[in-house]
Order: sequence, then C-alpha cells, then structure tokens
Amino acid sequence: MEQDIQKKLNEQDIKLDAIYKSVEKTRKYFLVIIWITVIAVVLPLLGLVFAIPKFIGIYSGLGDLGF
Repeated sequence: MEQDIQKKLNEQDIKLDAIYKSVEKTRKYFLVIIWITVIAVVLPLLGLVFAIPKFIGIYSGLGDLGF
C-alpha cells in the first residue's frame, strides 16, 4: 500500500516538473511578444509624436512662399 502511494507521488513530481517547464516556456514566450509589441507599435508612435509637428511646420511654411 505504501509503495503505491510513493509511486503515485513520484509520478506527480514528474508531472509537476513538466508543468513547471511548460509554464516557464510560456512565460518567456509572452515576455518576448510584449517586447516585440513595444518595439513594433509604441516606438513608431513616439516617433510620430515628433515627426508630425515637424511636417506641419514644413507644410505651413510653404504657404509663405506662395505655393
């Protein structure tokens, strides 16, 4: 009887280790996705914050030249 319980506990330990490894891989995957999202979306938006006023200044300056 005790050997059966010990065997089941050992099997559960093996399964828990596998679950832990899987969860860690998933966590790292989500972290990479978050960084890619920040780089691909947020940084260009920050660049537009600086670029749009410059373009508006350029185009509003063209009206002074008679175009």
